Amino acid sequence: MKPDGRHNLTDYEATVRDFRLQVPDRFNFARDVVGRWGQDRDKLAMLWLAGDGSERRLTFRDFDQRSERVAQVLQQQGVQAGDRVMVQLGRVPEWWEVLLGCFKAGAVAVPGPVLLTAKDIAYRSQLAEAVAYVTDADGAARVDEVRAECQGLRVLLQVGSESRPGWLDYEAEVEAASGHVRMVDTASADPALIYFTSGTVGPPKMVLHTHASYPIGHVITGRFWLDLRPDDLHLNLSETGWAKAAWSSFFGPWNMGAALFVQDARGRFSAAETLDLLDRYPITTFCAPPTAYRMLVLEDLGRRQLENLRWCVGAGEPLNPEVIETWKRGTGHEIRDGYGQTETILLCANYPTLQVKPGSMGKPSPGITVAVIDEEGQSLAPDNEGDIAVRTRPERPVGIFREYWRNQAATAAAQRGDWYVTGDRAYVDKDGYFWFVGRGDDVIISAGYRIGPFEVESALVEHPAVAEAAVVGKRDEMRGTIVKAYVITVPGHEPTPQLAAELQEHVKRQTAPYKYPREVEFVSELPKTISGKIRRVELRQRG
Repeated sequence: MKPDGRHNLTDYEATVRDFRLQVPDRFNFARDVVGRWGQDRDKLAMLWLAGDGSERRLTFRDFDQRSERVAQVLQQQGVQAGDRVMVQLGRVPEWWEVLLGCFKAGAVAVPGPVLLTAKDIAYRSQLAEAVAYVTDADGAARVDEVRAECQGLRVLLQVGSESRPGWLDYEAEVEAASGHVRMVDTASADPALIYFTSGTVGPPKMVLHTHASYPIGHVITGRFWLDLRPDDLHLNLSETGWAKAAWSSFFGPWNMGAALFVQDARGRFSAAETLDLLDRYPITTFCAPPTAYRMLVLEDLGRRQLENLRWCVGAGEPLNPEVIETWKRGTGHEIRDGYGQTETILLCANYPTLQVKPGSMGKPSPGITVAVIDEEGQSLAPDNEGDIAVRTRPERPVGIFREYWRNQAATAAAQRGDWYVTGDRAYVDKDGYFWFVGRGDDVIISAGYRIGPFEVESALVEHPAVAEAAVVGKRDEMRGTIVKAYVITVPGHEPTPQLAAELQEHVKRQTAPYKYPREVEFVSELPKTISGKIRRVELRQRG
């Protein structure tokens, strides 16, 4: 399906000028959005593909009714409004049921990645003072390893296979429930959701979102960036444990009444299989992280028709221009890059009708004032690097987190005058487009020059021998710090000193002579957070 020219956003400047989100005094996404779509008993909410290839078609009515049973189970087990419920499940329908059930019971859902270790589970459960844990057999085994350290956990629900001792069988409990739940009439400002930050620099912090601001804020994500309509089928490759799932697998699409295409891939990713799904199913919109797109463009893109696909977006880290161009040549579609955080909804994007500048984050979202500021909280002139910030005073925009829960110091440190400071660095060009430089902690200062790692990484992955790259600063007696690159080669290209020298010259030509990596180390993998972001702090520690 080629773009039909119809978009939810047709005039960017007018939308930025006029668009406002209204937040009622009381709101509950499960009741007010999913329940509303569920009034049409046949409205598709999810086409789910199991690991064995079997399919299930689930309606909004299905999720509305099942989540009522989940809420009742939680209440019967003593979970009170405001209690924290850890949710560690893969891409199975139960993940959506549990989050909606928590909302209806007034509990605070705390999603976690399926790859959490026992140590991670103990850290998160203790910090959140969780009373309940919902997971599968693998997760339950890891929870049991640290049960003695998590005294507050008193409700354990296991999804799938025969339950471990001490765990309730999720399906049996839900089936036995009548569905007559005492739904909590949540205030808009009540806590609803806690996500842990990805911890690229320090220990993960708890990001608290409320019942109205975050779900309603994602109207911007679903309507304007994902460009969704009620008849769309949307595929998002994000795993359930990080906030991008809330963006593109939950609030964004379901606000718009769009259906989700969900494949239970159990943590694995196959570029060829993903392209086959886009070819075989009537998927109209597609969202993927940069690492996935980088693997997808290594495939023969011309072999598939992708007749239903009309819209593609990417987020997680900025996309390299070369990847965007290769995808467009192979599929006919541009990748509309977007930027935001666990703490926020979409802050900047290459929205419909905007010309895409490959590599740019695009322009600020309607309803939110985003700027690049200096240390005094003043907006910087074009082409000056500074901190990406969101104006939160005099009025906090819809979609921004309430606080780092139980961490007043971190909450205060992120506020600079009237601005929430994201911790990311960027500059704005003369046309108002934002260009990502890197995390504030990742920017390299070498021989007096400030060097953003992303620009060097972008240049490296444009070389045909490079599949992935990460750039950090390394201590050097002469220069203070030098640029060091860790490189994964494309299959068929040998990591040799000659290739390293070739990559150095390539970066000099693509960027500037002072930015080239004075050291190149070839590696088989890069350290990443559970959400897929490169842990440059770990690379810096290697020296």
